[in-house]
Amino acid sequence: MTHRRAVAGCTVLVGEEVARALAAGTVAKGDVFTVSEVAGIMAAKRTPDILPLCHPLPLTRAFLVEVSAEVTCVGQTGVEMESLTAAAAAALCIYDMCKPISKGIVITNLRLMSKSGGKSLSMFQVTVCCVICLLFCVFCCCCCCGCCCFVVVVLL
Repeated sequence: MTHRRAVAGCTVLVGEEVARALAAGTVAKGDVFTVSEVAGIMAAKRTPDILPLCHPLPLTRAFLVEVSAEVTCVGQTGVEMESLTAAAAAALCIYDMCKPISKGIVITNLRLMSKSGGKSLSMFQVTVCCVICLLFCVFCCCCCCGCCCFVVVVLL
């Protein structure tokens, strides 16, 4: 048994009207960030119920910040699928709660951002952006200008 850790994330492009409602806390369905965090944690715990070949794991921690999910456990198999499931569920919750405001919400870029523990090498991703993205996309994790941003995967 070894300590396992995986971090996954995704981008939720909500548009200006939804962003204003989120910032003001005026989304009719309630506190979007708290509910999406709970949805992500619940999804991480129930991953084997959704993905038939995933092993049930005794998770020691699962939390979401923005739309990223970190999951840890001490076990014999990795927690990548649990972290991906948590990030996806949190994003879906944001979509569900904000869809009355806008149907144009886009969930994109679901990815494993880092993992450690076990027999395979640890890894993390570094996103390299162009100057336009660095100047204008500071508050979102998307590439609005359509440039050739790319991800570097580093194996340790």
